[in-house]
Amino acid sequence: MNAPAPPAAETLRTALADLLDGLPPRQAAQAVDRLISNYRGATPTNAPILRDRADVAAYAAYRMPATFEAVHSALEAFTQAAPDWAPGSHVDVGGGTGAATWAVSATWPGERPVTVLDWAEPALALGREVAAANPTLRNADWQRARIGSALTLDSTDLVTVSYVLNELTAPDRVALVDAAANAAQAVVIVEPGTPDGYARVIEARDRLIAAGFRVAAPCPHSAACPIVPGEDWCHFSARVSRSSLHRQVKGGSLPYEDEKFAYVAAARFPTAPAPSRVVRRPQIRKGQVLLDLCEPEERLTRRTITKRHGDLYKAARDTDWGDAWPR
Repeated sequence: MNAPAPPAAETLRTALADLLDGLPPRQAAQAVDRLISNYRGATPTNAPILRDRADVAAYAAYRMPATFEAVHSALEAFTQAAPDWAPGSHVDVGGGTGAATWAVSATWPGERPVTVLDWAEPALALGREVAAANPTLRNADWQRARIGSALTLDSTDLVTVSYVLNELTAPDRVALVDAAANAAQAVVIVEPGTPDGYARVIEARDRLIAAGFRVAAPCPHSAACPIVPGEDWCHFSARVSRSSLHRQVKGGSLPYEDEKFAYVAAARFPTAPAPSRVVRRPQIRKGQVLLDLCEPEERLTRRTITKRHGDLYKAARDTDWGDAWPR
């Protein structure tokens, strides 16, 4: 009997480790430090930051696992709202080295037409190289494209846009979301789990709803978000295994880190959103669990589940940040 294939996350980590073979660790760490600084600045979208293969290899090894886990978490929440649906085709806009395509293949096994669009040719080239380790991505089409107001997309089942909106001007963000809405049956957008990232997700969410989409996740409704702007923001967390490069760049010795992200998954077809969503890490205390929930009545509430709730209390103790509630 053949051994089962390793999980996509493990396969990706192995492929990324191979990329760094021969690149001095100090050089890789310095490249990542510089690239992170550049990404936090105001960089025009027509001036790619990833200049060459060494840049891309270092940054991919550092960021792809985190992007993969965040997008995979968002997609898993989407599948809970649409368990009988699977994309027959996928376009990853601003996909760079293809982390979201790996997440899609991990969520819905099997081969499908995949197109990755990005401005940085070195990122696309390395994405092709890494994808050779994933049989479901062997025929993916990696295309250079400017992500902005001139972007047009062919019809597809699924469009993903992950960690891209923060690199665009406001008009280009609007154009990209509208292009995705015009092309796709389902759209999943992921941004950093910061107040600004959340604001960009809400902006995109509003445009998708205006275009006829319904929110499948994380929200239990398609009405206005009940969070007051400036007071809080909606975000979630994904656990990421840390590589030696992560430890070099960030220091510390923990074998993992938590990637904070904000997202919206929306579809043109019927879905069954969560009855409510856990929007903060549950607080487990003696004999009780405190859950902060976003509910379908367009409100945020805190529920206290105690031992007298029986099976519900057991479920609450096993519930994590971002989960649907009740199960």
